[in-house]
Amino acid sequence: MTIIRMLGDGLLDALSMFWQTLWALFLGFALSGAVQAFVTREHMQRMFGDHRPATIAKATFWGMVSSSCSYAASALAKTLFRRGADFTTSLVFMIASTNLVIELGLVLWLLLGWQFALAELVGGAIMIALLGIIGPRVLGGRTAQEAREHLERSESGPSGGHGGHAHHHDASGAGGAAPLRERLRTRAGWGDAAGYMISDLTMIRKELVIGFLVAGFIAVLVPTAVWQSLFLTGHGFWSSLENVIVGPFLAIISFVCSVGNVPLAATLWHGGASFGGVVAFVFADLIALPLLAIYRGYFGLRVTARILVVFWATMSAAGLAVEYLFRWARIPEPAPIRAMADHGFAWNHTTWLNLAALALFAVMYGLYRARRREAAAEGRYAKDPICGMQVEIANAPAHRRRDGEDFYFCSDRCARHFDERESKTMSENLGMPGSTPPAMQHDPNGTHRDPVCGMTVSPETAAASFEHEGETYYFCSRGCRTAFELKPEAFLTAQ
Repeated sequence: MTIIRMLGDGLLDALSMFWQTLWALFLGFALSGAVQAFVTREHMQRMFGDHRPATIAKATFWGMVSSSCSYAASALAKTLFRRGADFTTSLVFMIASTNLVIELGLVLWLLLGWQFALAELVGGAIMIALLGIIGPRVLGGRTAQEAREHLERSESGPSGGHGGHAHHHDASGAGGAAPLRERLRTRAGWGDAAGYMISDLTMIRKELVIGFLVAGFIAVLVPTAVWQSLFLTGHGFWSSLENVIVGPFLAIISFVCSVGNVPLAATLWHGGASFGGVVAFVFADLIALPLLAIYRGYFGLRVTARILVVFWATMSAAGLAVEYLFRWARIPEPAPIRAMADHGFAWNHTTWLNLAALALFAVMYGLYRARRREAAAEGRYAKDPICGMQVEIANAPAHRRRDGEDFYFCSDRCARHFDERESKTMSENLGMPGSTPPAMQHDPNGTHRDPVCGMTVSPETAAASFEHEGETYYFCSRGCRTAFELKPEAFLTAQ
């Protein structure tokens, strides 16, 4: 009975924190969606060709009003870099677009206090300034060139990157020539904004749920002594230094990105972590293990290792600097029990704000549904089949084609999940009664038949190839090649 009660208390903690932040989440995502709909990506890309202080400042500003998910932020930063942006400036944009966004500041304020919201802005500025100084020296020159070459190799072929989409479209599509003031008065413009809002929420829904549940259950199930053993106290500067180093390490292994790690930060603060340690933990969502795997795919292992070291160092330094700067300014630290003390649901200002947010969500969702039908007819947007994010076709970070149908993705991570799902489906179908994938056939005109799906492919345009027992096989997609590599005999012997 005690365990059941503890689990119930953990769930209550999670729901309570979610209720406190509901209106802030909706407001932040609505503002982010509006910026993504009304500000063109091409406008941002033209400004990021170097790492001068003015360029770094512009990248920071546009990042702050852009994407709020770590995965989408990394994909957009990669796109900027691929199209000619400076490597350091692209990373600055990525940091700002996931750690300095409006909804993060609001949620920090509500769960941890205004001091943490202010620390987000001050610490973010310090972190970006440090990256602007260190980045060109550690991540510039040959390292940046190596990253660009690896990115070009990884995205070569019809199934990688944009595929055949070499042109760029305005964020407003056909109506992009209209002045911003006119766009703001159109239903279509706000429909696009609603689409970005809904897709952003859809994209990080798992991270949000995991973040709140993990924070709620950890607060109840993990004794305070455990946190106190991880975060040193009572040793002055050395305790603060250890805390800002350990904070990012916990972020690396937490697997939670963006706003989703704030509830866990509240738990760490409740458990005895230092002010700077919690700030460093919040900033370090960009070096979680899944993100490091993505960087490795983009830029290679050596460049990723450098990114990890630079990010970890600047995030820890920013957390430490904020802690001592706030002490010098005599800014009081919020009570550690703030986020956990507000149990239950009461009819107060939070309830009214949440009701207003739900009404806003209903309006935006209606605009989203209407605009989705119009955009589908216009062919400007597509829905990521993995995460549900709205993707502008001309700027999609990844593209796949299956059985004559095009699929567009918000990031290469989602594209890889799609490939794995397709490969698994093909393998399962192979063992089904009546499933007989065609064997390899050579056409007199020089084309080949994909041994997995049976599609006719040309060696010049094939998405992938694989040599097996002296024979070269060509594939319509990397997913088919993956399935073939796992079990080539099964496809070649099936008649």
